[in-house]
Amino acid sequence: MLRAVAGLLGCLLLAACSTGATDPPAPPATPDLPSASEAAHLLRDLAATSRRPDVPTYDRDAFGSPWADTDGNGCNQRDDVLLRDVVADTVTVARQGACDHDVLAGTWVDPYTGRTLTFDDLKDLHQAQAIQIDHVVPLAEAWRSGASSWSGARRHRFANDLSVLLAADGPTNAAKGDDDPAAWRPRKAFQCEYAERWVAVKSHWALAADRSERRALAEMLGYC
Repeated sequence: MLRAVAGLLGCLLLAACSTGATDPPAPPATPDLPSASEAAHLLRDLAATSRRPDVPTYDRDAFGSPWADTDGNGCNQRDDVLLRDVVADTVTVARQGACDHDVLAGTWVDPYTGRTLTFDDLKDLHQAQAIQIDHVVPLAEAWRSGASSWSGARRHRFANDLSVLLAADGPTNAAKGDDDPAAWRPRKAFQCEYAERWVAVKSHWALAADRSERRALAEMLGYC
């Protein structure tokens, strides 16, 4: 009895008693971006391609199943990105199977528009569709600029690469579609980072760029 009381007092003093609640795990690391000058150098080194290259018709299925757990942490890539991009101290997570951060609720800032997005039940389909995981370089654009010749395994890795993915406003993501920077741009305050991200992805994955895309990216890098 005395031992139990002593243990309880020690627990209270150390604030170490378990309450049954669990803190969300550390999010995946945000990839380092190149500086504007580094991105400009990488942009110059990208292979050239035509605006409408002669490639097979784009096939989404060629990139494999979406949001696979490619890093083996038990959670799919959607939950990984939602946890990484959420505003600090706003997220609610639960364990689901092997995943220790099934994201249920939180607040995000859409990088493309600057809008604040708050959701209290991401199991609700309407709310889940309102925050989407965007491929900064869209899959169809990657297909046109080199991925059509890749192996299926390489395309699958690209589609689930966390450095390619951002949590974004659903309607804005839909409006972006598969456009490149010559056809679609985010708000001006994000254009520098957007160009840095785009160039970093294309450089890392050895994807090509066409002339109008290069001009748009160079202009956005000029805002840095």
